[in-house]
Amino acid sequence: MDRSKFYAALRARSSGVFGTSLTQAQVDGTERILDEAQRRGTPLPHLAYILSTAYHETAHSMQPIREKGGENYLRRKPYYPWVGEGLVQVTWETNHRKFGASAPGQLMTWPIALKAIFDGMTKGMFTGKKLDDYIKGDRCDYVGARRIVNGTDRDDDLARYAKTFETALRAAGYIGQAPKTLTIPEPKPASPPPELAPQVSAHPAEPAKGLAYFLQLIGKAIAALFSKKGH
Repeated sequence: MDRSKFYAALRARSSGVFGTSLTQAQVDGTERILDEAQRRGTPLPHLAYILSTAYHETAHSMQPIREKGGENYLRRKPYYPWVGEGLVQVTWETNHRKFGASAPGQLMTWPIALKAIFDGMTKGMFTGKKLDDYIKGDRCDYVGARRIVNGTDRDDDLARYAKTFETALRAAGYIGQAPKTLTIPEPKPASPPPELAPQVSAHPAEPAKGLAYFLQLIGKAIAALFSKKGH
């Protein structure tokens, strides 16, 4: 994926998101979402709608945010202190805990915020509706997909954002495939050196002579000696 082309498309005057420039915080947040999508192998239209949702739910900041309003206002919420947090405004303790948060404020951290928006939208953990219900194969219903998070609220706006992100992703050559894990084979154990075979001489030595052989020689010498004395 050529990310420079992706951001160039978003900065185009006709894009309708971010204006003609992005802040560093917007880029940093978008980069984290792109990295997570490539790690997961998220299909391009799904990613377009995830980016659209993050853009809308974070008030265009692309950073995890806390529900707007002063503390006195938030205290009146029935779900306080588990107020809206993250890249999607997750409320209620039960919902925070679905994504691994064990205390208020943890959906403001990137690992949990990313888990919430990706798992929540792909698995239907917000409303029971998931991305595949609206965006799969030849079907791409960006308007209806708003039901994954929040009914029909601003559904036309989010559909428009999604189309903009889709155009930018296509310009960048995004491919929704997780990178293959490189498998490095384990080294084979070194073979032990072959045992040295005994050297075989081209001219093998005669067998060693035993004691009987030497006694036989002595006997022959004595017999020869007496034989000479007889003549």
